[in-house]
Amino acid sequence: MSKAFTKEDSGVGAPEADEAEEGIPLPRGTKNYMTPAGAERLRTELKQLLNEARPEVVRTVSWAASNGDRSENGDYIYGKKRLREIDRRIRFLQRRLDHAEVVDPAQQKGDRVLFGAQVTVEDEDGARRTYRIVGIDEADPARGDVSWISPIARALQGARVGDVVTFRAPQGEQELEIVSVRFG
Repeated sequence: MSKAFTKEDSGVGAPEADEAEEGIPLPRGTKNYMTPAGAERLRTELKQLLNEARPEVVRTVSWAASNGDRSENGDYIYGKKRLREIDRRIRFLQRRLDHAEVVDPAQQKGDRVLFGAQVTVEDEDGARRTYRIVGIDEADPARGDVSWISPIARALQGARVGDVVTFRAPQGEQELEIVSVRFG
């Protein structure tokens, strides 16, 4: 196919395309559950991009454009590219926050595993691990923070202390016993 018939990335695209580039897309028809801390992190990043990063790049691009020939002006070319990246991230953050359903784990009660729970489990070998069920944009598996849509979180949700749940891990099916459930 001729290059003339292909569309270059103009930085303006369908929201789904931006989300695919930025992070895990939300399942259709669901809210973007997140903790208050996660929502605040996204708001802080959005504010920083809008009030600091974007205006700085706009100043650089304006200065570079005033220097004349733009075709070989590295500051101008790179600045425009960086501006598209910032604008794409801003759109992504705005969409995520528009669909946010902030759930405060401290307000959760009971003995069932719900969003925001800190769950300690024991596997068949007796090894214990603790997971915290958080929003998609807050997940950090190295710290034990797992997204509410992850296989392990889905297996744990609704279970109580003493229940045994099964989930598919890359190594195969695993059984985990719920040892404790805490909120807050």
